[in-house]
Amino acid sequence: MAERFRDIVVVGASAGGVEALRSFAGGLPGDLPAAVLVVLHLPPGGASALPAILSRSGSLPAVAARSGEPLRHGRIYVAPPDHHLLVEDGACRLSRGPTENGYRPAVDALFRSAALSHGPAVIGVVLSGSLDDGSTGLDTIKSRGGLAIVQDPEDAIYPAMPENAMARVSVDHVVRAVEIGRVLADRAREPVEVRDGEPLPLIEEIEARIARSDGAGNAVSLEVLDVSEPSGLACPDCQGVLFSLDKEGTRYRCRVGHAWTAKALFQQQSRDIEQALWAALRALEEKRDLAGRMTQDAEHRGYPLVAGRYSRHRDEAGHAAMVLRKFLFEGLPTVTDLPDGASDETA
Repeated sequence: MAERFRDIVVVGASAGGVEALRSFAGGLPGDLPAAVLVVLHLPPGGASALPAILSRSGSLPAVAARSGEPLRHGRIYVAPPDHHLLVEDGACRLSRGPTENGYRPAVDALFRSAALSHGPAVIGVVLSGSLDDGSTGLDTIKSRGGLAIVQDPEDAIYPAMPENAMARVSVDHVVRAVEIGRVLADRAREPVEVRDGEPLPLIEEIEARIARSDGAGNAVSLEVLDVSEPSGLACPDCQGVLFSLDKEGTRYRCRVGHAWTAKALFQQQSRDIEQALWAALRALEEKRDLAGRMTQDAEHRGYPLVAGRYSRHRDEAGHAAMVLRKFLFEGLPTVTDLPDGASDETA
């Protein structure tokens, strides 16, 4: 057992996250006795300008994280696109492990790895974003003795991530993004006792290994099958069976490692349904047009019965296309970003 300070700060953000992170970075003191690691959901292609943005926003330098780079106090490490940012043995670790909720980098992957590696020395911060990314990882941080800080939902452009974190976790501070630095300056100097080798719960230990697997994780991913039950749902990424990681059915993984929360899965299914409906509309309109041409050809050739049959197909496809187009343009039902346990009546 060794004494140290709360000197690992992990931060997650999604929609509206750039503005939240700018405010967050602007409030960090120049002498912060902690390393700060940031995950913002990013598209996989290209480079990220976030390190430059955060460096200009406050007094701490921000850099794109590099695998194996030792963590230093007073520096912000930003996850690069298409790589999970993890904490391992006091250093950054980059991984191209399976996506979580369709994202790489993923907030929960960072939070989980920090909790496993540094236990109570970790402070987790959830900023603006949609759905519930970060809630599971923040819960893991708390379970290991770390601290949980959440951006005040009224201060967030997209409040769902902070709200869902507050619904799942007994958070220690709820403050505006610009005020989080002041809280960190105080809490980072608190001594804590770190127990070397204290394990995570089995399923979270497996998930941590999956995130850092980098192509050698097949056996690790298969461990999920041994500690979970088939859900009867399909993974949107690979169409494999999803296995339920908890009794409540709020978290899932497939055999190759893709991870989903129930809310993210519901949103992705809604997108898949809409995509399928647009494809159906295209097929119906093509069928209508082709049936019209075949009607004209049959009439030209003097086959009225055949022309009548194709005419009925044209009319049926046209009517179905009109109904489907109206439905699509009026809009599909959207995902309601409710905290766990909330109802439509309270939204």
